[in-house]
Amino acid sequence: MSEAALRVEGIVKVYNRGLPGEVSVLDGLSLAVARGEVVALVAPSGAGKSTLLHIAGLLDTADAGRVEIGGRAMDGLPDRERTAVRRAEVGFIYQFHHLLPEFTAEENVVIPQLANGVAPAVARARARMLLDRVGLAARAGHRPAALSGGEQQRVAFCRALANRPQLLLADEPTGNLDPATSGQVFEVLLAIVRETGLAALIATHNPDLAGRMDRVVRLAGGRVA
Repeated sequence: MSEAALRVEGIVKVYNRGLPGEVSVLDGLSLAVARGEVVALVAPSGAGKSTLLHIAGLLDTADAGRVEIGGRAMDGLPDRERTAVRRAEVGFIYQFHHLLPEFTAEENVVIPQLANGVAPAVARARARMLLDRVGLAARAGHRPAALSGGEQQRVAFCRALANRPQLLLADEPTGNLDPATSGQVFEVLLAIVRETGLAALIATHNPDLAGRMDRVVRLAGGRVA
């Protein structure tokens, strides 16, 4: 197996620590995802899937433990550096697409590239290439309200991949779609992930989708079962 794009070791996360109603969500969890590997993250609701993704993607911090992205330790980095790593190295996809409604599909894919210092012409060219790859070249000028749910989620995929991340984190990326559309959209995502060779950790409740990935990781009691 190739080098780990993501490694988390001994991750602990407790909400309301020391207060009535304290909840331990992650309890010494360790996990690695290799470059080119697509891993399904499976657990009941409330078991810590989203919390783990947020910590792995530097959107949240653990109470204890270590996070490495591309072999580099993220712990102790100042907020500015964490933001820079997150913007350049990590792509996020959520159950709800969270596209900016006032911008077109193409602009939604361009914007994160501009924030990362990419020249406008280069950003537009990459946005068009990605949208074409997911079958949306003819819809690039449409705003989200004019797109179907499946089309909106495919735009969200393109946005997540816009800055060529080495790690993709997805939280129920097809959970808001009907079964037929969900399967089609997931096949597009899986094909792009395999072509680019990035690492992907995908939380899902769907056993069919989980079965199409390279490995299934189950959470129980705040750890990998």
